Amino acid sequence: MGKLYIVPTPIGNLEDMTFRAIKVLKEADLILAEDTRTSGKLMKHFEIATHMQSHHMHNEHKTVEGIVKRIQAGETIALISDAGTPAISDPGFLLTRACVENNISVECLPGATAFVPALVNSGLPNDKFVFEGFLPDKKGRQTRFLALAEEPRTMVFYVSPHKLVKTLAEFVQYFGEDRPVSVSRELSKLHEETVRGTAREVLTHFEAHPPKGEIVAVVGGKTGGIWSKKNREE
Repeated sequence: MGKLYIVPTPIGNLEDMTFRAIKVLKEADLILAEDTRTSGKLMKHFEIATHMQSHHMHNEHKTVEGIVKRIQAGETIALISDAGTPAISDPGFLLTRACVENNISVECLPGATAFVPALVNSGLPNDKFVFEGFLPDKKGRQTRFLALAEEPRTMVFYVSPHKLVKTLAEFVQYFGEDRPVSVSRELSKLHEETVRGTAREVLTHFEAHPPKGEIVAVVGGKTGGIWSKKNREE
């Protein structure tokens, strides 16, 4: 029987790719990629010639069974996403679960993921935290916020740039304007930025400076304290 490797890829800076990840991708029989065009640039950069196949949120329900059979037949398959660690707000869970259920060996390599550096450099307590990923767009959004309003642990959210101002306004509404917030964008890239402050301060900043790029918002829990009012931009 073969094996499934979960392989993290850089979230921006190609130098974050590990030697081991390159070795696994070169030696695999097949690479499952969220977008083969996006991943093709990574493969070209590291001279990886392994065949790729699309595996994304729109087809993963249909492809899992066939992939499991290929691994059972002896193939080694590597799963990657466009950036970061697969299955963290990206495709990967369904295939991993299917492999586990079929007693197939699964190995996840350590590597890049956006929320860890954002959490660590936020300056907020990180001994215990809650990863929320992307909030619901409509149905269930208010219910989720009401539940999180009482959460004592630091909370981590993925936010698309065109929804950041709306989300920060909701932080003010549901968590209070003095709740500590840290927003990191374009992590590991040339224009990396972290803005820290109260929910109101950070909202005001991004109302004046429309955000671009990938964004992680970190919010202090209900007992997480209050930021002092001073500039905390990096």
